[in-house]
Amino acid sequence: MYAPMSDILTRAVPESVPVPVVMKNGFEWVDLEEVKPSEAAVRLAPGDFALKHQLLPIAIEEGILIVAIGVPQSLGAVDELGVLLQMPTKAVLAAPGVVREKIEEIFLERILAGLPGQSDETGTATEVDDSTDLADLQKMAGETAVVQMVNLIFAQAVRDGTSDIHIEPYEREVKVRYRIDGMLRDVMSPPKRMHAAIVSRLKILGEMNIAERRLPQDGRIKIVIGARPVDVRVSIVPTVFGERAVMRILDKGTAMLGLEELGMRADTLDRYRRLIRVPYGVILATGPTGSGKSTTLYASLQEIYSPTTNILTIEDPVEYQVAGISQIQVRPQIGLTFANGLRSIVRQDPDVIMVGEIRDHETAEIAIHAALTGHLVFSTLHTNDAPGAVTRLLDMGVEPYLVASSLTGALAQRLVRRVCTFCGEPDLPSPESLEAIGITDSDWSSPDPPFRRGRGCDRCQHSGYKGRQSLYELFLVDEPIRRMTVDRAGSNQMKEHAIRQQGMRTLLGDGRLAVLAGRTTPEEVLRVSGREAI
Repeated sequence: MYAPMSDILTRAVPESVPVPVVMKNGFEWVDLEEVKPSEAAVRLAPGDFALKHQLLPIAIEEGILIVAIGVPQSLGAVDELGVLLQMPTKAVLAAPGVVREKIEEIFLERILAGLPGQSDETGTATEVDDSTDLADLQKMAGETAVVQMVNLIFAQAVRDGTSDIHIEPYEREVKVRYRIDGMLRDVMSPPKRMHAAIVSRLKILGEMNIAERRLPQDGRIKIVIGARPVDVRVSIVPTVFGERAVMRILDKGTAMLGLEELGMRADTLDRYRRLIRVPYGVILATGPTGSGKSTTLYASLQEIYSPTTNILTIEDPVEYQVAGISQIQVRPQIGLTFANGLRSIVRQDPDVIMVGEIRDHETAEIAIHAALTGHLVFSTLHTNDAPGAVTRLLDMGVEPYLVASSLTGALAQRLVRRVCTFCGEPDLPSPESLEAIGITDSDWSSPDPPFRRGRGCDRCQHSGYKGRQSLYELFLVDEPIRRMTVDRAGSNQMKEHAIRQQGMRTLLGDGRLAVLAGRTTPEEVLRVSGREAI
């Protein structure tokens, strides 16, 4: 994989080049924006080694290789490089984000340069069409440059905390974008000629049909990044300019969060815990795709799990395997739908059932009948707010009296980006944005406003946000709500009752408290929850 040692030892070592360094917290520090790595130093390091360990050779001083690293934890890798090259090395610190950018810029170019099949003079790529031989596709997918490129895409995605990877072909370019904290960002643009090879490589990894390029395909990839096992769900669809791939990275660490770690406020958490301890009934998590509903349901199941309970789930797909819980994968192509699977689950003597999503009248009715016969049923719905879960079930054709007697509560949620803890600083938002989420001067007592905003740094990739937290709206079904359900009252009427009589805090109201705590910004709250009455 690396260059032969004899080749390394016969390389000419150039004259010394001094590197300007300063001392910071006991470490020598170099500014890579001002220091340009010498070609001689870069040539000494194997590209895949540098990419894997995130280290950048920048100069040779008196026979010593100077290596820039982003974090002190990479010191061991610098020593390994010295053993590999059989020459002394010296580590200096630099901004982690700049180290990563320089490594990708320098070594990725070297990787791409080795890829066969260069573009022609007009700048258009060599096209892969339906007549392209399968053997050619397999050969392209196995090229070292393609393998390294795919590994780099995955490694950087995991390192950056990415939830989805998009590989998007256009007429003259290919874009690779990462969804980080709910927002898509451009990260690289591989040459158009690499596109077919990259997609073929993903198909091989995901055990899909490499020769089929006209129909959508789904697959699953299991990889290990830095001794950390990662599951990747792959979806490939054909477009006008080639196949488009989207990969969902399933982080088991996120799925295994407990209720306390979800960011639920103490009063909401206390009420929700009491709700999920009720032995029967339907509890719904509502919100758009990617709002954290599945994570909340997994946390709920772990909260109530015990050796004396039988918990079964039916999901599409099963994203995370949870110890002690039996999980069923929906397979519509062989007739295993949510409805059919749910019928079988009821005969498995369950105490708790989780249905991945209620999509139709049949599934809704079976779930409700399961609740009425003494089971606790968790599921999800796509609604704008928690009270909207009632009207959505009615719209599906479920009888009002069934909804009224089975539904015990609904939890709406959204995910907002958190202000970066590394670059967050005091801030005073505009009066208009504060007014939009219902904050006035009387909402804080200290002389200084409590608001914070990130100015942007390497840790947050200059976005000002790092990480996310949930906003919650917990709606409990009490007797007045049941009467409203039977009378087919509107969700707004139910919402007003819940706010006035139950003390329900809306999504916007929960966001308002998060802004006052300095954890997020008014713009983020408005982005995910909209302008609604508090």
